[in-house]
Amino acid sequence: MVEIRKAHFPGRAPLDAYGNGGFRFAGMSHLGSLLCVPSGIYGWAPSSFADLTPEAFEKVFEEVAGIEVLLIGTGADLRPIPAALKTLFREAGIISDTMSTGAAVRTFNVMLAEERAVAAALLAVDYER
Repeated sequence: MVEIRKAHFPGRAPLDAYGNGGFRFAGMSHLGSLLCVPSGIYGWAPSSFADLTPEAFEKVFEEVAGIEVLLIGTGADLRPIPAALKTLFREAGIISDTMSTGAAVRTFNVMLAEERAVAAALLAVDYER
């Protein structure tokens, strides 16, 4: 059995679609949440807003040198992250921007095309897009 959270795409790629509990990119599909950082695209353990803890962003902090902006997709709706988490990002020199997952996917794709130092932490959503 494949451990879904160990999934890793070693590169940067635009996200082609999201919904039905997952994402499509680089000719592949992934069920569950995603973390897109400079070293690649990873399956990400958080499945709900409550799972967005500092520990969930460990890989972001490991790769902080290559990240200027972190887009956080909070699911179907925009929900602000806790102030303490936003402070951790700011102290690490990362601008964090929270939005719905759909908006985060669209913004990530634009920033990626502009070759910006962007990362994205995206909670999967159940509706189709």
